[in-house]
Parts: sequence; structure tokens; C-alpha cells
Amino acid sequence: MKIVLLQDVKSLGKKGQTVNVSDGYARNYIIPKKLGEEATAANLAKLAGQKKYEEKVAAEQLAAAKELAEKIEKIALKLAVKVGESGKVFGSVSGKEISEAAAEQFGIEIDKKKLVLDEPLKTVGEHIVAVKLHRDVTAKLKVIIGEA
Repeated sequence: MKIVLLQDVKSLGKKGQTVNVSDGYARNYIIPKKLGEEATAANLAKLAGQKKYEEKVAAEQLAAAKELAEKIEKIALKLAVKVGESGKVFGSVSGKEISEAAAEQFGIEIDKKKLVLDEPLKTVGEHIVAVKLHRDVTAKLKVIIGEA
């Protein structure tokens, strides 16, 4: 029996693939668990429509990420923190503080989880922070840490 997979099935195939399985396996396992459905013309047409919609949504998300990356590349975020005598920051500047400052100063919402910080920023000066907006789009945000 030909089955169109609705979800990834280990050792059988990925979502959207059409595979041949035995009738009993299809009727007793795949179809009741909603892992797949019979490969009829209507089901194949529905699957093609879903793929087209998903591609359209993915293209829109990529375009939005590129647009946001352009905005992020143009700004320089300024943060004022308490500094010791040697120019070292008391505490550190984390992703949460950077995302809050971006929203406050420029109205740009950046999720703190999308900021790529190896470790929190602990020195005064200019730092470049990578922002992973999409799997294909990474922007560079300039963060300037100054004395309060």
C-alpha cells in the first residue's frame, strides 16, 4: 500500500514522502497513529498545497529576517554601566540587557536567545555581537559600553 507520511517515521521516511508499506502495517500502525495516510489523488493534492504554503511562509520569514538584519547593522547600541578604576565593568552586560536596550533605544525587538555571546561583555569599549535571526541570516550588532 502506498502511504504519504504526515510525520517523520524512524526507519521509514521523512514527512511528505510517499512510501510503500505492507497493508497490515499501514492499517494497524501508520494510519491509526496519524503518522501517514493513504496516497490517494486528493491526499497528494492536499500535500502539494501544504508544501507550497510552507515554502511561501519560509520565503516571507527569510525576507523579514533580511530586513531586520539591515536595520540592526545600521545601529550602534549604547549602554552605560558602572566601571572600576582599571576600566573593568562591575558585573557584566548580558544578552538580556542588550535586547532590552535595543527595544528601548531603537524600538527593535531582538530575542535574547538569538544573540550569540560566548561570554558576557565585561570591558568598556566597542563590541560586535552576532544576532542569529534565521538559519541563513546573521547580523552584526555594534554595542558600545560606556561609563555611567
